[in-house]
Formats: sequence, structure tokens, C-alpha cells
Amino acid sequence: MLAGKRAVRVGDLILKEIALILMERVKDPRIKGVTMTGIRLSNNLRRARVYFSVIGEKEHIKTAQAGLDSAKAFIKREIGLRMALRYVPEIVFVHDPSLETGNHMSRLFEKIREEEVGSN
Repeated sequence: MLAGKRAVRVGDLILKEIALILMERVKDPRIKGVTMTGIRLSNNLRRARVYFSVIGEKEHIKTAQAGLDSAKAFIKREIGLRMALRYVPEIVFVHDPSLETGNHMSRLFEKIREEEVGSN
């Protein structure tokens, strides 16, 4: 159980560092508008699945994924310089559709609300 808690704590710190690195150091225009939404770090701290979201069409999502994948080695090196970790985890970026789903649901609720007002 302790290993799981440590993975969560270290994962949160790594996620914050990745967000800072993307804002301050990575100049790739393909990652503009990308938001880091979460991280899942393995218990042995060797693998990190970093979840990101970006609002836009599928093509914009693919472009952002390609930008993040190309910056992966740089990000890993920066994490190694900034954090005192025995092993810097291998990073895998995974698209998180939850923000898009939330926006879609909000639009549907708004449409229902407008239809209810229109029918009264």
C-alpha cells in the first residue's frame, strides 16, 4: 500500500514538472493549448502514463500527440535534472477526452434548457 501512495505523490510532482517544462522550455507550436490532466505512475516508478487534453478536432489532437511524443526525450531529461529520482520513468502521453466530453454534455444540457423554455 505504501508503494501506491508513493507512486501517487511522485506522480503528482512529475506532472507539475511536465506542465512547467511544457510552458517554459518546449517551444513546439504543436502543443499549444495542451492541458495535462493526470498521471498514472507504476508502483516501481519506471513507467508514467501522462494524460493530456486539447480542445479541437481530431487532427489537432493528433498534432498535439505528435508534438508531445517528439518532446518526450527532452522532457524526461529535464525531469532528471530537476528531480532527485533514482530512475526517471518512461513517459507515454495518452489523450484524455474528458474535457471534450464535458463540453459536449454542457452543450446538450443547454440545448435541452432552450427547448424547455421555448415550449413554455
